[in-house]
Amino acid sequence: MIYRENINYGDDLSLYKYKNGIIVNENSQQVHSNPLMWIEALELFFQKLFFSEINVKSIKAISGSAQQHGTVYLNNKFEEKVNNLDPNTSLVDQLKDSLSRETSPIWMDSSTTKQCKEIREKLGGKKKVIILTGSDTFERFSGPQIRKFYQQNPQKYGNTKIIHLISSFLASILTGKKAPIDYGDGAGMNLMNIKQKIWDENALNATAPNLKEKLPPLTESYKIIGNISQYFIKKYNFSPETKIIAWSGDNPNSLIGTGLIKRGRFAFSLGTSDTYFGYLQKLQFDMKGEGHIFGAPTGDYMSLICFKNGSLAREKIKDDYNLTWEEFSNILNKTIPGNYGRIMLPYFFPEIVPIVLQPKVFRFGFDENDMEANIRAIIEAQFLSMRLHSDWIEEKPKKIYATGGASANKEILQIAADIFKTPIIKYEITDSAALGAAFRATYSYYITQNSNLKWERLIDSFMKEQKQEKINPTLTNGPLYDDMLQIYDKFEKFVLKNAENPEIYRKEFIQKYY
Repeated sequence: MIYRENINYGDDLSLYKYKNGIIVNENSQQVHSNPLMWIEALELFFQKLFFSEINVKSIKAISGSAQQHGTVYLNNKFEEKVNNLDPNTSLVDQLKDSLSRETSPIWMDSSTTKQCKEIREKLGGKKKVIILTGSDTFERFSGPQIRKFYQQNPQKYGNTKIIHLISSFLASILTGKKAPIDYGDGAGMNLMNIKQKIWDENALNATAPNLKEKLPPLTESYKIIGNISQYFIKKYNFSPETKIIAWSGDNPNSLIGTGLIKRGRFAFSLGTSDTYFGYLQKLQFDMKGEGHIFGAPTGDYMSLICFKNGSLAREKIKDDYNLTWEEFSNILNKTIPGNYGRIMLPYFFPEIVPIVLQPKVFRFGFDENDMEANIRAIIEAQFLSMRLHSDWIEEKPKKIYATGGASANKEILQIAADIFKTPIIKYEITDSAALGAAFRATYSYYITQNSNLKWERLIDSFMKEQKQEKINPTLTNGPLYDDMLQIYDKFEKFVLKNAENPEIYRKEFIQKYY
């Protein structure tokens, strides 16, 4: 049985008065959330589950997914409080005094460029950081965020006993004790040795003093970390035998949730940000420093590239012209591939790949008054950039699975299929991170029961039961997009690296195809 529940930060937790659950400062580089909001969302979910048709006592195991890179800072009261929760009092009321920092920096934060540079230099440069941690230092990663907190608030940092990721923080509430950080989420911190899967002493020392004693231990993604706490047993009628599996980040969970357990399988997650990720059997690195390597729940690795200007940028275009998504799709459907050579670099917000800290939108061959050109341009730009910046991955996609909110839009997926020249598979269930967490809980529970369950059997059997749609590439569009990719690359270098103006190449493209 599949039970699905959605809690909207803005609608269901309106007391926090944050649109989309985020707090943005004036220059849009600092983006935080209130960890009390996450606690309240967790409790609201369990309330809804308790009053649903689900027999809560029958639940054998629970895992979870949380947005990656976010950090939660807790004082010396947290462990005692979480171990002695009173079922007659709300979680927020009991834990609100446990925070040593009122808000948590999240993945959208891009305010730590100074700290990234400092850590990078202390570790010997970009290449050494990449080989050590799997990624270059990135503004949103936990290590630079922790360093900034230490530098700006040394007293509060000193009063911090535990620094959790969002995933381990919420898992701690479920178990009533300090939960570990799994290898998948831990790899997104610039603190974990990606080869040995341990906290790296040099990375810790380059970040902040006494950091190792403040961090939870690391663990495998399938590790059972304890039984559910008495709070949830007494308040929501869970069985005391319900197992809690280490939580992980949304990206490693989405890897499993989209069935990426074999070579040649990749996926788009088209959400607030867009990500392109895939399963890797062996460790490899993006020495340009744009991509990441995280631990996979299978014990292997995953590659990932993150683009901040995802759905937020698409929505900005839609709203600028007062369109519904249906109207947006209809216009997209009637515009032609290549957009008559009109190119957009869509940096509506600070971008991660490529790094753009000051947002600005660049248009070549059109302006903001041309609605149809803008609609086509934003979608083509996003997937051209995704293909361009994923060329470091040695494994090439044989098929790409689509997940996230925008994956419901077939017109968007058709453009993606044409640009990548690869079939796109869209499943009925698009919330892959939550599904991946459920898969991990199932797998972990059964292997502790001496089952010989394999990942392939678990995931493939489930996926076969789901409705799916296959979007095949229009092969005649392949040469056009190959050429357009080269022009997009030239314009990106022109804008970001002061290369020569490629306008002559854009005009040649127009003459060739139109």
